[in-house]
Amino acid sequence: MSVHIPNVDHYLIDGCGRCDHYSTPKCKVNAWRHILIELRALAIESGLSEEIKWGVPVYTYQGRNVFNISAFKDFACLGFYKGVLLKDNANILLKQGESSQSGRIIKFTELVEVTNNASTILDYMFEAIDLEKSGAKVITLKNPEPMPAELEETLVNDIELATAFYHLTPGRQRGYIIYFSQPKQSATRLSRIQAKRQNIINGEGMHDKYQSKN
Repeated sequence: MSVHIPNVDHYLIDGCGRCDHYSTPKCKVNAWRHILIELRALAIESGLSEEIKWGVPVYTYQGRNVFNISAFKDFACLGFYKGVLLKDNANILLKQGESSQSGRIIKFTELVEVTNNASTILDYMFEAIDLEKSGAKVITLKNPEPMPAELEETLVNDIELATAFYHLTPGRQRGYIIYFSQPKQSATRLSRIQAKRQNIINGEGMHDKYQSKN
């Protein structure tokens, strides 16, 4: 399922539109709406532009992604695209997955975690903005099995998929990387990634017998 979400107000009411729970009581956004609203207020205070990308609110500087807010089953989070470069003085940043090289997230399960730490969260936001303004780049280690650019870009911008992908075993990751790399056309590679998105989120490998059909 894929639904166009016109703005953040719609996201906070109906969800991201990437699953069948869109605009239903089962949507993950419902559980964390108050936290997301508070995070959004801080994001707006940072002065960045607000957009919807890949179904979630993304905050950008001159068109470049700096951080996003999103809802998961067990938590809401603030995700920094170049989080590995942040100083993390409060020691609150987490990897999206064990193999994640660039993105870092802050998890929230209670509104008070945002309201009581608003100044710290803003400090992290402003530091991320300064990093983006400086042109800082994340130097990543080469993967033994080269990851196609389309997958790298998708993982950077789809935090839910990235979290699930990096929680797969190395063998399962490699299986998907090989499968996504096979087509010569970029559009076909992207199509394969989107077709297998839910399987990855389900924790399934390419050759698992129980893998759901797409």
